[in-house]
Amino acid sequence: MKNKIYQFVSILFILLVISCKTIKTANNNTTEIKEQANYMPSYTRLSDITHMRLNISLDWDSCFVYGNVTLTVKPYFYPNKELILDAKGYKINSIKVNGNNAPFTYDLKKLTIQLPRVFQKDESYAVNIDYVAQPNKLKVNGSSSISSDKGFYFINPNNKIKNKPREFWTQGETEANSAWFPTIESTTEKYTQEVSITVENNFVTLSNGYLAYSTQNSNGTRTDVWKQDLPHAAYLTMVAGGNFSVIKDHWKNMEVNYYVEPKYQSTGKLIFGNTPEMINLFSEKLGVDYPWDKYSQIVVRDFVAGAMENTGAVTFAEDMNMDARAHIDNPDEETISHELFHHWFGDLVTAESWPNLPLNESFATYGEYIWADYKYGREEADRAANEDLKKYLRTSKTKKVNMIRFELLDREDMFDNYSYQKGGKIIHMLRKSVGDEAFFASLKLYLERNKFKSAEIHDLRLAFEEVTGQDLNWFFNEWYFAPGHPELTIDYSYDAIRKVAKVCVNQNQDLSKFPLYQMPVTIDLYSDGAVERKTITISKSKETFEFPLAIQPSLINFDAEKMLVCVKKDNHTKAEWIYLYEHGKLFLDRLEAIEALKNYLTAPDAQAIFIKGLNDHNFEIRKTCINILNEENNQTLYETNKITLQNLAKSDPNSNVRATAITTLASQKSNATDLEIILNACNDSSYIVVQKALKALYLIDKPKAVTIAKQLENSESNYVQMAIASIYAEQGNKSMMPYFMNQLANNAGNNQVFINKYFKNYLTKVDDETIEKALSIIKSIAVEAMQEKIEFSAKSTLGDMLAAADSEELKEKIKIIMKEIDQLK
Repeated sequence: MKNKIYQFVSILFILLVISCKTIKTANNNTTEIKEQANYMPSYTRLSDITHMRLNISLDWDSCFVYGNVTLTVKPYFYPNKELILDAKGYKINSIKVNGNNAPFTYDLKKLTIQLPRVFQKDESYAVNIDYVAQPNKLKVNGSSSISSDKGFYFINPNNKIKNKPREFWTQGETEANSAWFPTIESTTEKYTQEVSITVENNFVTLSNGYLAYSTQNSNGTRTDVWKQDLPHAAYLTMVAGGNFSVIKDHWKNMEVNYYVEPKYQSTGKLIFGNTPEMINLFSEKLGVDYPWDKYSQIVVRDFVAGAMENTGAVTFAEDMNMDARAHIDNPDEETISHELFHHWFGDLVTAESWPNLPLNESFATYGEYIWADYKYGREEADRAANEDLKKYLRTSKTKKVNMIRFELLDREDMFDNYSYQKGGKIIHMLRKSVGDEAFFASLKLYLERNKFKSAEIHDLRLAFEEVTGQDLNWFFNEWYFAPGHPELTIDYSYDAIRKVAKVCVNQNQDLSKFPLYQMPVTIDLYSDGAVERKTITISKSKETFEFPLAIQPSLINFDAEKMLVCVKKDNHTKAEWIYLYEHGKLFLDRLEAIEALKNYLTAPDAQAIFIKGLNDHNFEIRKTCINILNEENNQTLYETNKITLQNLAKSDPNSNVRATAITTLASQKSNATDLEIILNACNDSSYIVVQKALKALYLIDKPKAVTIAKQLENSESNYVQMAIASIYAEQGNKSMMPYFMNQLANNAGNNQVFINKYFKNYLTKVDDETIEKALSIIKSIAVEAMQEKIEFSAKSTLGDMLAAADSEELKEKIKIIMKEIDQLK
């Protein structure tokens, strides 16, 4: 699962709609509400499903799934007289065990079937259940990572929304697949499967495994039969269907296919074409070939997460629908590589409980690093990993938890910047600690020992210990079973009499709450034109390390591999930071130096490095320097570098750099040349550049920006539409209402939420007549929303409309609509 969190949507949604258990405690005559976490163990295994044969057909009018499933089951160990299945919101038609009717009880969540006799652990029996699943009638829950849990989704079922395809798809993680077929929703439960899907003849279908055969039915439908002969967990089962173009590719003799809307057939290979190379890389690095029947990727509408690693059939949200221009800005190979790496870590070997989720998500995140390092070089891999570190550190300011944590309010809480971003960085530290050869040998042992089974974090530790011969409890204890990270201060000095260089390291974290870390760290000593690498191990709250050197070093580079998950204050001098930029071996050396030197920008030598940074070969450093130029508001420095900034805005090869430069030009005192650059950028090949140029133009020439915005209203880019919406919201002209109504009707997911944000601002500036025109579309959005955040956003907009309305008549209409929405939902 790729977790794409859009910050303002997620934070607002979490604060206002997530509920949890609470306890009340008295404190100074006030009542304090505290969240009460629950211990979340591994599920007890009573029965074992070994095979599932599932037949489904769809009723698009009612959004029902007609299902008939036969499960091959046996007791896990102890004799069984009953079978307990997860099954959410079904109408049960019949249940048979070994061909005979069986009594059962059902509370709409758990289905308990009485077996005809006691079965022993080696005895299998067949359970057939005929049922109707009603996913749209379920009470929907969700989180900031997976916004809905109703399992099966009918998209535009009645073809009411023009320009939106009619599709169906499923999403099982964490425990939502029981909303459309009975199963045991434990990550430890693994089975083989055969899934038959009856659809309209013009539909293309996808499921796990291989397409065994298709049968044309007399009523004009078709039944596709998909078989997977290797076992996997229940949450990884999927089906999808609709009007898709299938782009065929391969790895060795295995099918690698890309399912996209026909409109994006020409760019499907551009988006997914590196997949075979990724499969080959991961197979070679891990020493374990890709283990499944095929690898397909499908892009669907209104998906409730970023992407999902269903075995051999990965689902992507619609922002992976890209034309060539969108691909310039964000080819998103991070998500593609992330979901693929899951096919070893998550699908082949599955975390045995949700508290062990980092075994899935941390490794998938690290798969992004391995791919970027191989394909684009270490600088790009380190750049992306540094963004992950920053995301984790931001989260850690308000959330301090263990990586492996059993005390949870909800299993969905595991899908956070710990399991993903911090976890990926921890794995990188482990790799650097044991070395590449041992690292990949350990992963191979872990995968081979636990394949087609589940595992916990100690299984990973034991594999590493067996390969390396080392006791690694210290590493796993401090990084997986304790919260926080080191907070370091590093000081440097040189004793000219003793001819010794000193490095003093302080661990400043609160040791009553966080561990005292043991950290193997590399240090590079730059002296007399040479570089010497040393390895030290930090284990105390304050330690001084000495290194004999004949002369004072030009620089001592602490954590030379830039691997630590930490916050550090590196007390270098200005001269040392300059030296680090000019002589450091890594991208992160130069980035750290630039960020430190912004405190010295009045000094000519620091300015000289800053100018070099504006021309650095890495786009992130160029962008960082532009942002510093804007933040510092140093007019002299800005004017000195104005021509360079204009050139970056016009012709930098990276669209993010061009966009950042354009924003900076508009935020300072602009001239005719700046205006010409910004106007030209409104026709840039990059959508992000067009977005920033349009917003920049609005700061300089509002009428011209409105004119260009009207010309761009049919742009397919969400980035461009956000810029237009922000301008129209500021304008508050009632003639712009049709634009907002069209955008709200034809967008989905986060894009719809973002448009709604600007629409709310717009509503505060228009009259009642204009507000009333939007009521029906907002009601429709709220009623048809499959994601809680969209429903909430629409209801919030109605609340704003109520506040903005002047007449009592309009206010009453809005109140009636709000009541109708609550009744319909």
